[in-house]
Amino acid sequence: MLNRLRFRSLTAAMVLIVAGLLSGGAAAEWQVNMTRGVTEISNDVFNLHMLIFIICCIIAVLVFGVMFYAMWAHRKSRGAVAETWHENHKLEVVWTIIPLLILLGMAVPATITLAKIYQDDPQADVTVMIEGYQWRWRYTYLEEEANAPVSFFSSLATPREAVANVVDKPEDYLLEVDNPLYLPTDRSIRFLITANDVIHSWWVPAFAVKKDAVPGIVNTANTFILEEGTYRGMCAELCGRDHAFMPIVVEAVSPEAFDNWMNEQREEALALAELTSKDWTLDELTTRGQQVYNSFCVACHQTNGQGIPGVFPALVGSPKVVGLPEDTIEVLVNGVRGSAMQAFGNQLSDVDLASVATYIRNSWSNSTGDIVAPIDVVNYKAGQ
Repeated sequence: MLNRLRFRSLTAAMVLIVAGLLSGGAAAEWQVNMTRGVTEISNDVFNLHMLIFIICCIIAVLVFGVMFYAMWAHRKSRGAVAETWHENHKLEVVWTIIPLLILLGMAVPATITLAKIYQDDPQADVTVMIEGYQWRWRYTYLEEEANAPVSFFSSLATPREAVANVVDKPEDYLLEVDNPLYLPTDRSIRFLITANDVIHSWWVPAFAVKKDAVPGIVNTANTFILEEGTYRGMCAELCGRDHAFMPIVVEAVSPEAFDNWMNEQREEALALAELTSKDWTLDELTTRGQQVYNSFCVACHQTNGQGIPGVFPALVGSPKVVGLPEDTIEVLVNGVRGSAMQAFGNQLSDVDLASVATYIRNSWSNSTGDIVAPIDVVNYKAGQ
């Protein structure tokens, strides 16, 4: 009797705890299901998930219901006597055919959804080339190549001081970038995904798009965004030391807003091309060069230019930095073979290469006092 009371008290306590968790704000945060996406494919994936989940729940209820009923109705205390037969051909046929029909019922919608995921539409309204670099993404809108190419890098915007716990971490810690990818809603979009150095993986959960970015191989993916908003993702392949610092941010906007943004980017691309012949001052180049340095160089060489001893060399006092301007340009354009120093000749514009070269030659205790002009970079490339 005492044990029965204790069991009832424990059961009542558990019921109260569960009821408390499911009430009010606790239920809102206790989300255990998949998140419904914002694209046609992601909705198909969610619906498939729910279909399979419901089928599994029904099977579990039926199977365990029969088991528990059999144990309750045919227990020894009620005088049940075990049967002596050991086979039933009709029953064996039934429990073979029913699971087969269930599997077919699950396989058909799964195959249809999988076919949609791998479907390629070369005639999409917008085509974006996505290239993975250590540790950033490059986006190029291919249909704009005939006019002014719209291409840019997207890098982590979280301050290194926040990563090192020197300052407070922002709300979107490690999930914010300097240049998000803009895409329109209500238009078909095609991604061409590859990599420049090692294997990456472009993954945005809200789109149900996850494709490996492999050097020398171009993978494709298609999507159709239904809702405007900011959607975040990340590189899902272990691509090196700063793998965790390679986020993805997509701004989905209306078709009209997207067209306006593209026109602005096209004008900026034309203006950047004209800047090559501009007469730059030392202050203008160092200011722009600091921005480029913070996006592309600070991860390895640090904000003070001292690098990481034994891993990445210091720029302060380096012969390649404070020596001839041609030596600095050569390292930036071609990289250093056999080291982690990448070739930025195809990653940065001539203006950005010149500005970051000027910045590192005139920062910290480096004080050459000279200017590396964009035309110097153009002439170096032409002479290679």
